[in-house]
Amino acid sequence: MERGAEFVDQWRSMSSRYHEIACRLDRELEESHGVSMNEFETLDRLAAHDAEKLRMLDLAASMYLSQSALSRTVARLERAGLVERALCEADRRGVFVRITAEGLARYRVASDTHRAILGEHLTTEG
Repeated sequence: MERGAEFVDQWRSMSSRYHEIACRLDRELEESHGVSMNEFETLDRLAAHDAEKLRMLDLAASMYLSQSALSRTVARLERAGLVERALCEADRRGVFVRITAEGLARYRVASDTHRAILGEHLTTEG
């Protein structure tokens, strides 16, 4: 098999596996906890900052979502009471986002589902 074709096969395999896991996560997180995979991932990044506020720009840099997709995701989380947004006092163009107590509680419960699904599909071996 030609080397380039091997890369294509590996990419297809990896991509298929990712999409299988992502679809399962999205379905289970939504059905069980009322959050999409993107919303969970946003809460995950915010929870890692121990209830400290995080600039939207920094949050976007740590995620795979575009700036506009992240903005829509944060807006949905805000409507649900899971995060709060505030303008930066020093730079009125900057926006901070912080996970709420309700958001942290939802995240912690949803984390069990997230980890269980990852555990079914991923191994720590080689």
